[in-house]
This record gives sequence, structure tokens and C-alpha cells, in this order.
Amino acid sequence: MGNSALKAHLETAQKTGVFQLTGKGLTEFPEDLQKLTSNLRTIDLSSNKIELLPPLIGKFSFLKSLVLNNNKLTALPEELCKLKKLETLHLNGNHLRQLPAAFGQLSALKTLSLSGNQLRTVPTQLSGLRHLDVVDLSKNQIQNVPDTVGELQAIELNLNQNQISQISVQISHCPRLKVLRLEENCLELSMLPQSILSDSQISLLAVEGNLFEIKKLRELEGYDK
Repeated sequence: MGNSALKAHLETAQKTGVFQLTGKGLTEFPEDLQKLTSNLRTIDLSSNKIELLPPLIGKFSFLKSLVLNNNKLTALPEELCKLKKLETLHLNGNHLRQLPAAFGQLSALKTLSLSGNQLRTVPTQLSGLRHLDVVDLSKNQIQNVPDTVGELQAIELNLNQNQISQISVQISHCPRLKVLRLEENCLELSMLPQSILSDSQISLLAVEGNLFEIKKLRELEGYDK
């Protein structure tokens, strides 16, 4: 991709507030974008080969949406956590093992998509995010869901296609959780907290493809609720 093409994209982005450059084989975040730190509301660099997100990402203080699906990111810089207006963050299909320590500072975040990464647990940082609506952690390597999940504010939590065999009973305390997806994991029926059925806000529980038959779940006390 030549400089003239990039320049044209930059000019468009200056007018629209949207910079979208997908599937162009980019190996790094375009440094020239820093000329537009006050213009940009949306950056979409999906389906490239970006390995590192530079610290300058923290300068895009008006950014509302950052989409980096299908790249080669192995880590995220702490500077990302400075984006106080960021509402949507899509990082599906990368190689992320964890989130930055200060991730809980992304106070406006509503939608977080981390499907197809290498996370081993539900990141504790998510519990501090007050406006989070949808969290997609499907297709990772998560084995257990820790107690901190009880503070998660999300309405929908997708944990499909992980290796989950243990879930904290605290999940039934999530104040806003309506949809919990746990399909294709390693759950025994005895490991599914009964309070999810009897004592939670959850109205849709998807558990197909685990180590028990769905009809056994229907026999549990509280299922009809």
C-alpha cells in the first residue's frame, strides 16, 4: 500500500472521524494517524498483520470505537487505558493472553469482544467497568470463572468454546447479567451453581455441548424460574 493511498485515507478520516483500513497487510499501526488524534472517533484496522499497538494510542482521547480483529497482537499497551471515551473495543482473533493492569480505567466501555484469543481466565479488571453491556470471551482457553465475576456489570457474557470446568457461585450475583453463554465447555452438572437458576437475574442460559445432558439440567430445582 503506497503513501498516496494512505494520504487519501487520512484526508477522508479528517473529515469523517473514521479511519478504516482493513485487509491491507499492514504490519504496524500507521504512525501518521497521530496527526488526527483530535479528529478520530473510529479506528478499524482489522485483518492486517499488526503485532504491536504503540503507546501513542493513548493520545486518541476522543476515540469511541477501536477495531483490531484478526491481527497478531500478543499484548496491549497500558496507554490504551487512557481512552476515557472508548465505548467499543473489538480484538477478536489475536494472540492476547491478558489485559493491561489499568484496563478498568476504560470507564465508558460498553462492548468488549475478545473472542479467539489465549486468555486463561475471566480478567478481573472487567469488574470495575460500570457501563459494560456485552463481553465476548468465547474461543479462548479459560478454565475457571473466578469470584470477581460477581461484580461484573455486563448484560451478556459469552464464554462459549472454552475449557471451563469451574464457575464461581458469585456469578449469580451479577446485578445486570441476563444472558450467560457457556456452550461447548467442560462443565459437569454438579459444577454449575444452582443459584444461577434459582437466585439470579439470568434469563437465558446456554449450556449445550458440556459434560451433561440438557434434560438433566431441566430436572434441577429452580430451572423453571
